Amino acid sequence: MEISGIISAIVIGIVIGVLGRLVVPGRQRIGILLTIVVGIVAALLGSAIAAGFDVADTKGIDWVEWLIQIGLAALGVAALDRTRARR
Repeated sequence: MEISGIISAIVIGIVIGVLGRLVVPGRQRIGILLTIVVGIVAALLGSAIAAGFDVADTKGIDWVEWLIQIGLAALGVAALDRTRARR
């Protein structure tokens, strides 16, 4: 992976994290930095899952890959929010 790939993963991760946070209803008790980390992890995992299902490289916008990534980010944000609420 080149530096441009790392930078694009971070930028996409930020977008995915924010979208995942918007999908989860209510107020979340996690910071923006954790949201970004969750987004980056969700973007990487979502890309791997989409590649496994052979839907990562399509003509045009990869809607299925985006939906997988946003869903994973929403799950990550909700899971972190629950662990924060129990403290």
